[in-house]
Amino acid sequence: MNQPIYSLVIPIYNEEENITEMYRRLTHVMEQLDGEVELILIDDGSRDRSLSMIRELHHHDSRVRYLSLARNFGHQVAVTGGLNFVQGKSIIVMDADLQDPPELILTMIDKWHEGYQVVYAQRKSRQKENWFKRLTAYLCISFLSHSQTFG
Repeated sequence: MNQPIYSLVIPIYNEEENITEMYRRLTHVMEQLDGEVELILIDDGSRDRSLSMIRELHHHDSRVRYLSLARNFGHQVAVTGGLNFVQGKSIIVMDADLQDPPELILTMIDKWHEGYQVVYAQRKSRQKENWFKRLTAYLCISFLSHSQTFG
């Protein structure tokens, strides 16, 4: 495989029920991209069959690379671990639970091609989440929206 243009970084923890559908949807997206793609899957110490499923994907698809953490270190450590291995010019980080549709990647990449250096997605509705999660998400988004540019 040539050097990828796009690196998809997906942290995974106990997602055996979602991996097959996630991979199906991601491969559909990857086939629509105009360049090489790598899919970096990070197993964050899963206790289910996630790691064996990831290894199987790696065995059958040369675009799939993976990192297996010895234990559950948490979401951010898993993402950071994946970021240490990217080779692409554009990096997309997405969770494996499919709460965010992989199909949005195409729109985000279009924005990157328009010249934006950072593109992120924000949910329009959080009605199915509990009040505490909605409140903390609102506070985080408000803080980020009003924070100054960092140098």
